[in-house]
Amino acid sequence: MKNRLNTFLILAFLFSMISCVKKEQKEDDVLKSKKELTAADILGNPKYLAISYGGYREKSREDGQPSIAQLKEDLKIMHTMGIRILRTYNVQPKLPHAANLLEAIHQLKQEDSNFEMYVMLGAWIDCLNAWTDKAPNHDIESPANEGEIKRAVALANKYPDIVKVIAVGNEAMVKWATSYYVQPNVILKWVNHLQNLKKEGKLSKDLWITSSDDFSSWGGGDEVYRVPDLVELIKAVDYVSMHTYPYHYTHYMSAFWAIPENEQNLSDIEKVDKAMLRAKNKAKQLYQKVVDYVHSIDSTKTIHIGETGWASSSDGFYGKDGSRATDEYKQGLYFKHLREWTNEAGISCFYFEAFDEQWKDAGNPNGSENHFGLFTLKGEAKYPIWDLVDNGTFKGLTRDGNPIKKTFNGDKEALLKTVLVPNTNYPK
Repeated sequence: MKNRLNTFLILAFLFSMISCVKKEQKEDDVLKSKKELTAADILGNPKYLAISYGGYREKSREDGQPSIAQLKEDLKIMHTMGIRILRTYNVQPKLPHAANLLEAIHQLKQEDSNFEMYVMLGAWIDCLNAWTDKAPNHDIESPANEGEIKRAVALANKYPDIVKVIAVGNEAMVKWATSYYVQPNVILKWVNHLQNLKKEGKLSKDLWITSSDDFSSWGGGDEVYRVPDLVELIKAVDYVSMHTYPYHYTHYMSAFWAIPENEQNLSDIEKVDKAMLRAKNKAKQLYQKVVDYVHSIDSTKTIHIGETGWASSSDGFYGKDGSRATDEYKQGLYFKHLREWTNEAGISCFYFEAFDEQWKDAGNPNGSENHFGLFTLKGEAKYPIWDLVDNGTFKGLTRDGNPIKKTFNGDKEALLKTVLVPNTNYPK
């Protein structure tokens, strides 16, 4: 009896040891898989939702850099939403937002092995005399670009487990960016430089390089953009990051926004619902135009959406006496449509944006640029994500001490009173 008991105890001990070893191996495998994930693994994967992020709360970026603690607060909110890839825009010396964000992610990963977040790191590119009282020279680049690229490289090497993409420039080639745009040869120069660093072992070979620009800049619009340097750029990037904004096109390309004859007898809310389906289809159409052009050059190149979004407030072209595109209900429909389409199609969509920022149009609080966030500055969840509040996703989380509550106090009837039927009949 005693021998059998000893045998049982030995077997139980061995079983326990084997279970512990397997558990440790499983945990190691999970950690290893997280560390080894690359841009190729996460881009286009609906399990890794993407969003554009700026944590600025104040009217000035220079004087209102969010603290590490504030960045962590935002990161926890986004993480619980299923966001796993963030897009940033610059690494300029006076604006350490991106560097602080990477450090905040690093600290959260140290604190919690289950915390997972990756970054598409933007390097801002300008032309000579951009943002000065001198005339911009769009044929010559700013000497500051070199330092911007060096800082992006340094951060990518410091945080290789977090930075999975470097984007050279933001809307830096589109000609309506009159304050700063450059010719495609400038973007090509820096993309090639980064690709060469990868070949030389000075950057991770798995780091993807792109440029994030308007659909027209990638050959999806006016043929003026279809120049030899763009062809070479398409070949040089690891993937194409394009922007599509039906919201802005409700004013500038408004044919799709007009209510067709066969919908005139619908109720107002039905007209809005139909309009937002047309907005989704407009986004898909512009995306496809880029796909068609890019694939005429390189059929293997993938195309993801670096930006798209819908503002919830505007006193300009998109408000009451303009296109009337702006309210939280329409924003909610656009967000839902775009997530459903891109997730199903295997397209990463860096939805613009997570939180409202008031520096973008600091002199005009009601300007649409200040209101693209899914959250208000105070951390109120707008209509697109009311359901997340309802199901307790944000329980225990705060922004600047404010618990996450719904806008309009969750009163949908009050929200619907702000919704206006699309308008195209106004002076432009």
